[in-house]
Formats: sequence, C-alpha cells, structure tokens
Amino acid sequence: MNRLDPSLISGMPPFEGIAPDDLADMLRSARPSRVKEGAAIFGQDEPAQSFFLLLDGRVRVVKTTPDGQQVVMRYIMPGELLGIAQALGRSTYPATALAVMDCLVLVWNGQLWSEFAARWPSFGQNTYKTVGLRLQDAQTQVIEMATEQVERRVAHALLRLAHQSGRKTDNGILIDFPISRQDIAEMTGTTLHTVSRLLTAWEEKGLVGGGRMQVCITDPHGLLLLADGRTGRS
Repeated sequence: MNRLDPSLISGMPPFEGIAPDDLADMLRSARPSRVKEGAAIFGQDEPAQSFFLLLDGRVRVVKTTPDGQQVVMRYIMPGELLGIAQALGRSTYPATALAVMDCLVLVWNGQLWSEFAARWPSFGQNTYKTVGLRLQDAQTQVIEMATEQVERRVAHALLRLAHQSGRKTDNGILIDFPISRQDIAEMTGTTLHTVSRLLTAWEEKGLVGGGRMQVCITDPHGLLLLADGRTGRS
C-alpha cells in the first residue's frame, strides 16, 4: 500500500501540535477504507476493535434505547474522530455509526489509541476534549428533550446542524448533507408527523426551505428567536 502523506491529517483538530514526522508514524499504522452510503462503520455494543478518522463524507451516530427507540446523537464531520471507545474506558461501541453518504475513513487498531495518547500527549488531550464536548452536547440534548417544547427542540437541532455543516447559499444556510425529516425526529425525541408539520409551517413563514433530504435555513435570526422562545412563531 502507498504510504499516506502527513498533509492528509495535519491541521485537523485531533492532530494539532503534532510534528509532520510524528504524523507520518501515526499514518504507518492506519489504513484507508471506503464506506458506502447507508452502511455501518461500527455497531452499538460491538467490540471496539478499531477507531476511525473521517476524511470525507458525513456519519450519523445513532443509539438504540432498551425499549428499541432510535435516537440520533450527533453527526460526524470530516476531520473528526469516531469510535474512540477507548477514551471512554469502554471495550464496546456505545452507539452505531452509519454513513450518511459515501465516506472515506482512516482506520487504526483500537489498542493503538492508548499508545498514541502516551507517546503524543496532545493527541490524548485533543481526544479527551472531543469526548467532553460530545458529552456536553448529549447532556444539552437530554435537557432540551426534558424541558423544552418540541418546536424549540427542532429549531435548536437545525441551528446546531447549520453551525456544524452549514454552507451559505443565495437562499440561506444549507445543511450540507442529506438529512430526512425522520432523522430530525430522532434527534429531537418527537415524531415524523410533528417534524413535517413544523417544517411545513416554517416554510410558509420563511424560516426554512429545501427539498427532499435537504434543509436550508432561510431566516437564521428568526429561527434563533424561536429556539430561544423569544417569538410567537411556531
């Protein structure tokens, strides 16, 4: 296999502060893998044998609850690690990672995470920072589900997605990957019917637009006011 160039990962958040020669050492133990749209990169409760870096595409992280409900926990963007169960002290993956579109990932043996963290402390620190931010996001999501009305939850979810992966267009901020209304329902603990009703109403009021598997926020300020409960639009 051709040797991977360190420029492939230099500048990405997990590898900030690591010298090019050290990045080359890391890459010697990595292998690239292509994952087709809709395929699982790993499954919930499977042994955590590998960890991954997303180079291209988008990944949806889904957790299945004991009663069989699916909750979309987050979306992974290029440059982010996933499957870092070792950083959580786990031997199994806590959720399932599904390719939203065709993806390219780098794969390392899971046992290398602790070795990398010991050899390159900034890698460990960056990983723990990622874990902390994701736990904070998950806590925010749980609090929203427990305390906020559904329209505010959906508005917050769309704004987070726009912040993560928004692309400015002539019409507004396009969430730059395919996302269904069912996905939004699973992010916000509500039903497909409710999400469809809300988005239809918001389209009529000029807050959002889009088509099949697309959402464009056409009035970000208006949606923010709604998310914060500072407007009667719903």
